[in-house]
This record gives sequence, structure tokens and C-alpha cells, in this order.
Amino acid sequence: MDDIGANLILVQAQIAAAAERSGHVSADVQLVAVSKKQSAEKVRAAFDARQPIFGESRVQEARAKIPLLPSAVRWHFIGRLQKNKIRHALPFFELFHSVDSLALATEMNRIAGEEGLRLQILLEVNVAGEGSKIGFSPDELRAHLETILQLDRLTVLGLMTIPPLSQEPEQSRRHFATLRGLRDSLARDFSVALPDLSMGMSHDFEVAIEEGATLVRVGTAIFGSRS
Repeated sequence: MDDIGANLILVQAQIAAAAERSGHVSADVQLVAVSKKQSAEKVRAAFDARQPIFGESRVQEARAKIPLLPSAVRWHFIGRLQKNKIRHALPFFELFHSVDSLALATEMNRIAGEEGLRLQILLEVNVAGEGSKIGFSPDELRAHLETILQLDRLTVLGLMTIPPLSQEPEQSRRHFATLRGLRDSLARDFSVALPDLSMGMSHDFEVAIEEGATLVRVGTAIFGSRS
């Protein structure tokens, strides 16, 4: 457990350095510690080391884990949300990173209305056009954004992407830059604030920060390999 605290210190130092290189400060970037497949004890150790935000990607796992931890822990949903799990997930998470279609957004809005909830979301974009990945294409997002913005139970805070898997962090840079450019264009054309960009994981989060990430999703670099 001591390693988790030491790893967090190292990751926070890397975030601060990357933010400085891009003309920002570390406070501009939120670290989401990816806790999927990690025990509640490991999450508590990270929380005790002053890491407040954790990311889960499986609703059933999260619902079992969250009640075991302090109420001050903040939870983000970072995986693909299946429609039949929406009602179970909504009460537990303050931000959903991966809203990947108009149909999903519409159903989340309907259920949030029934439950008396308001949701904060990010829209997932498949910037590289990978057939194996979910998410809006840039053209689809532009076509559907006005409709999504009118869903009264949802607040769109920004965009998210997962670039193609690569061993070299620099290979991700152009995809991060593309997402930032798309966000800037949509914010201008639709007269809407989209402050957040969720991009970058353990192997490439520094490059993501240099390209404007405000949320980075880091798991292995904090917790080690998943069980």
C-alpha cells in the first residue's frame, strides 16, 4: 500500500511538469485514478494519500465497491455504459466520460428525469475512426450536438477520446490535438462552453496534458497491474 502513495506522488509530479510545459498549472488537470479491478483497500490507500477521484468502468463492480469507501470519495464512470445498466449507475457517479451515441444520451436523460437526477457527461469521440472503437465520429457529433444540448437533464462538459493503442506516447499526440481542435470548433459554432477534455492514460497522459487534457485517466501507474 505504501507503493500507491509513492506512485501518486510521482504521477502528480509528472502532471505538474507536463502542465508547466504547456503553459498551465497542475490545478488545471484532474487526475482520475482508474480503480477498476482494484480492491476497496487499494482505493482507500489512494484516498488516504489525498487522491479524491476514482474511475470505474463496470457498474456491478462499482456498486459493490463504492459502499465500502468513505462518502467523500468522488466517482467517475469511464467505461461503456449499457442501456440496461443506466438506472443502476446514475446515483453513484458525478461524471460520465463515455457517452458514445445520441441514443445513449437520450436514454440517460429519460431515466435521469424519472429519478429526479441531473447528470454531467462527456461525449466520446472516435477521432481515429477505428472500427473496433465506439464513439461519435467528428461529423456525427456535429450533426447531433444541438439535440444533445437540448436534453434538459444532461450537462455536456466536454469531450473524451481513447487513441489507437501504441507503445510510443508521441503517436497519440495528433489524436489528442484533433480532439482539442474539434472541441474548440464545436464550442465556437454552437456557442457553448466545453471546458473539459478527458484524454490520456498511464502511458501517454503527459502528452495528453501538453495537448490540453483537463482530465487524465491513470490506473497502472498508480496501482500496478490489475488482478
